[in-house]
Amino acid sequence: MNRSFRLSTALDVDDLLLECIPYAISLANEKYRFDPPLTVHEVNRWGRTGTRADVIFEFMDDPRFFENQPVIKGAKEFVRKLSRMTEIFVTTAVWPEYMTLRFQRILKEFPEIPQDHILMGSRKDMIDVDILFDDGMHNVLSSNAAYPILMRRPWNQEATGILSVNNYDEFLKLVEIIANGYSVKQEQHALSEGGIVVLVGPSGSGKNEIAGELLKQVPSFEKLISYTTDKAVCNRENGWYHYITNEEFRRISDNGELFETTTYAHHFYGSRKADVENILASGKNVLTVMDICGAMALKTHFPHVITVYVKRDKKELITAILNKDCTTEDKANRLLSISAESRNEQVCDYTVKFDDCLQAVKRIRERLCV
Repeated sequence: MNRSFRLSTALDVDDLLLECIPYAISLANEKYRFDPPLTVHEVNRWGRTGTRADVIFEFMDDPRFFENQPVIKGAKEFVRKLSRMTEIFVTTAVWPEYMTLRFQRILKEFPEIPQDHILMGSRKDMIDVDILFDDGMHNVLSSNAAYPILMRRPWNQEATGILSVNNYDEFLKLVEIIANGYSVKQEQHALSEGGIVVLVGPSGSGKNEIAGELLKQVPSFEKLISYTTDKAVCNRENGWYHYITNEEFRRISDNGELFETTTYAHHFYGSRKADVENILASGKNVLTVMDICGAMALKTHFPHVITVYVKRDKKELITAILNKDCTTEDKANRLLSISAESRNEQVCDYTVKFDDCLQAVKRIRERLCV
């Protein structure tokens, strides 16, 4: 994707640049003295949840809330860096009586954003930009941007298949990939010593089957075993996951041990940075299967990461999903994510088509020179 002009990016504000839900939670705990304290993990979906967490909306009807929202740590530096990479717009939805306050806060805290680039309103699907960055899953799913990207938060963890990141650094890496035109696939992408190969693709694409065959054929590969709270996946996915409890997952996540996390069908998934480092230190190359969020996290934290998108005929994808040993709800979620996941091909280093596993493995080995 060679461009003679700058990319354009539309940024959300609440919980992307300014604290909103965490700030409201802190105010609620201060006023009501909850025991145990209210936490951000209790806001596990967008809007009202029908739980004690709904008290946070009380504070969002006060103008002082909008005057005092804290700037998220790292947000100012993030905007400065992004302004050197793309043209920045802001799209933010607030009640009309608070629009002036929101406008003034943005101008004060983020002077790199021109005032005529600050757009008020909830119809983010009407914004014509290359990239949308938002924590609202509904905004990402309805966006007409070429690259709608989700910032992972507890209230959007059910999102699957769509471009998503865990933090600012991963987003900047993804913008770099988009700007450099990674959609133009390389004929050969040799794997260096200490390299990492990550297979990405929709459910049913055959990526796990390909990974298993690569491990058999290429002695220099060692698989990265990730962690999940889903026992069924551990039993089904042939040694790609360790089972841990929800409490243990939260503990190692809060400790910063996981470089990527995601949620699918009410279960947590994540990978340890130390596990990757140990494989590389042993002289092996890492082979793993991840969603696009995990792949971008790898590219952010490690050099020499090659992303391979596994593509399969849609009818074969649907058939493979329907034949999976999982719940009807799980199958429905996987089917619904097919279209969203197909967009991820554009940001992977290259694509391999799955028609026959051995042929797909052969093509990958040729590309990687292994």
